[in-house]
Amino acid sequence: MPLPAVPLPMSLSRFRPAASRMGQALHLSTNLRGKLPCLCLVTDRTIGEPDSLADRIAQAVAGGVDMVQLREKDLPGGQLLELAIALKKAIASNAILLVNERVDVAIAAGADGVQLGESALPIAPVRNLIGPQALIGRSVHSVEGGGMAASLGADFLLAGTMFSTRSHPGIEPVGPSLIRAIAQNVAGTSNIVPVIGIGGITADNLSEVIHAGASGVAVITSILASSDPKTEAGRLKDAMLDAWRNRSPVVSTSPVA
Repeated sequence: MPLPAVPLPMSLSRFRPAASRMGQALHLSTNLRGKLPCLCLVTDRTIGEPDSLADRIAQAVAGGVDMVQLREKDLPGGQLLELAIALKKAIASNAILLVNERVDVAIAAGADGVQLGESALPIAPVRNLIGPQALIGRSVHSVEGGGMAASLGADFLLAGTMFSTRSHPGIEPVGPSLIRAIAQNVAGTSNIVPVIGIGGITADNLSEVIHAGASGVAVITSILASSDPKTEAGRLKDAMLDAWRNRSPVVSTSPVA
């Protein structure tokens, strides 16, 4: 059953006070270095029963997911807001919640930030809307795109596609070499930001991504298609931590305890 539509204010300017509150209420540091390596779960309600999405995500967070990105591009604003509020309630302060591209929905739901596509809104006006404490991630697919996003103030980069993936059929994966190239390029700038790999990542191949210089991985199907999201998230988290401890850092970061 579709979620009921919730009317949204017409002007983003009306959300400015909420943006300030969102920054003040942030429970997790906007500097992801204190949370590395980061396991991110990107939503896709077409996998499994849509009505169980919030519960499955809560289970995944209990298993070790650090960040949830709400990405349901086909949902109208009202339904997306309803889902964002449900996810925020489900995960509480146990994980970061980002909304894909919809800055207005992120603010209205009290999310921790937004994930911007490579050709989405510029970072500067988004920062003005959501405040200095909120997270802004930028999806990138090239070394040049990564360098530009870092120089313009992105808090982290989501780079892909690592391997063949269900969510982007027909797209030729670039592989972990892109992570290495972006990380090395960003290391030479004034804004060294974490790079998270995405695309076809599983517990069996994520070590390649971490060893290439990623500060985390983002997954969709691995967790959402599992009959036990908590256990699968834990398996991914353990594999990621193991790879992280045995990596040769491309960029200097603090290892987990």
